[in-house]
Amino acid sequence: MTDGFPAPVAVANAPLAATVTRVAELANKLGRPRNQVFDLRRLSEASGVPADVIKTLLDGRPAGEPDLQARFLQRLDLLRRTRVKTNGRRYTQQEIADGAGMSRQQAGALINGDRRPTMEHCDAIQRFFGVHAGFLTAHDADALTDALQRTEQQLLQDFAGRERQTVPAETASAGDPLARLLQNHGVRGIAWRAAQLPSDKHRDKVTEWLDMLLESVKPNES
Repeated sequence: MTDGFPAPVAVANAPLAATVTRVAELANKLGRPRNQVFDLRRLSEASGVPADVIKTLLDGRPAGEPDLQARFLQRLDLLRRTRVKTNGRRYTQQEIADGAGMSRQQAGALINGDRRPTMEHCDAIQRFFGVHAGFLTAHDADALTDALQRTEQQLLQDFAGRERQTVPAETASAGDPLARLLQNHGVRGIAWRAAQLPSDKHRDKVTEWLDMLLESVKPNES
């Protein structure tokens, strides 16, 4: 086989565990069934990770980690099975080759596992199937974490929409920064912005800042 990536590294599951906890808490607040939010088939199609591996990871157990070649083949096969044409048929090797800007021989060698993919191959195939960057290459735990974070963003929007608060304009005086914040952004806007942050560390900073703001505007007790 030719081309390829360096050897894979160990996967840390702490971000996955934290994301699972946040999603479960949001689902509980919204009254969503756990088996709906953590639907294995949906998460598999969103992440590229096999459903049995997802179940193992969600149970907090190690699931092993295929090397990049095996991961690529596994997820490319999933794409070909789940991202089909409007007539329900799979894309042919020639159609994938044309859409990804490579020869039919190149596409066939990648699909059959006779050639290791390069980043350029992966990017081209991901664009063809309309999936996010890293779909074909991310470690299983990282891919599942990413899929669950997208679920979390949707749940946050639903929760913020349900809990949206309206702040009367007359209460948003210059001396009330909290009221001004809510008037300008609303609960939904604040939750959505926080959900876009790249890590728990950044979200913790937002929580810390809001706590400081709440403390600063707390009425003085006599």
